[in-house]
Amino acid sequence: MSHPAIEPVSTIAPDLRGPVMMTQSWQDLTFLHWAVEPGAVAHRMPPGVRPDTLGGVTYVGLIPFRMVGAGIARGPGVPWLGSFLETNVRLYSVDDTGRRGIVFLSLDADRAAVVVGARAAFGLPYRWARMSHGVSGDVHTYDVRLHRRGRSPESQVVVRAGGRRESTELDDFLSARWGLHVHAWGRTLYVPNRHQAWPLHDAEVLSLHDELMASVGLPDLAARPPDHVAFSPGVRTQFGFPGDASRPRRH
Repeated sequence: MSHPAIEPVSTIAPDLRGPVMMTQSWQDLTFLHWAVEPGAVAHRMPPGVRPDTLGGVTYVGLIPFRMVGAGIARGPGVPWLGSFLETNVRLYSVDDTGRRGIVFLSLDADRAAVVVGARAAFGLPYRWARMSHGVSGDVHTYDVRLHRRGRSPESQVVVRAGGRRESTELDDFLSARWGLHVHAWGRTLYVPNRHQAWPLHDAEVLSLHDELMASVGLPDLAARPPDHVAFSPGVRTQFGFPGDASRPRRH
């Protein structure tokens, strides 16, 4: 089957079409990525979506950060519920219209109400977890423990953030993503977002123990160092309403 041309990678976000659904900030974010063969994760994609590749490989991301001031439409952040910790495991996708995006395998958060609401509204794989984020100078420590009966998967990531850097081709491929793909309501949806280009910094992994990737069916990745590491102080983003992923973005 032939596919339309894939849209170019661009650090400039397309305009949102229609009203803003929600606004939020992503702060103190660490990117950790492992290169994998596309065939290893193709079965995890929603219908009409396939792994996006660079140099013949695709990537699995482990991304811890702070969600700050999430609010409805263009309004202010919702008190308490709008700020929480999150760590997600993600894949990089392209749909049959050539539009690039993200597919989430898990989104772990420490607000139970957010977990329930996001799962019900969009079918996103949110999970409730006990989480903490600590900062000592330029060292960031992210701890996660899922709320589960019996033994709960855990994760601890410790990184040292360095100076600002010019983004690389790989940085842009992984970070310049202007929407997510999700299968919900019986079809594959594309949820667009918009924000400024990520301010990226060098980062060094000081310690990594992760069971979250294994908990979503990727058991071997954390045993080897990540192939891509970066840190960002964050961005403010807006989300548009979801649309059918089989329909190209209107320009």
